[in-house]
Amino acid sequence: MKGLMKIVSALLIIAAFSLLATGCNTIRGAGRDIQRGGRAIQEMVK
Repeated sequence: MKGLMKIVSALLIIAAFSLLATGCNTIRGAGRDIQRGGRAIQEMVK
């Protein structure tokens, strides 16, 4: 029973880290999109 709990715990930790890594990539991508939008607006104003 203890062996099964260790496996389940390890899988949950891996899943949590995977979600966190995906979230960071998504936020980074959104930041890049916002920067590009800001640059486009600046170019239009010039």
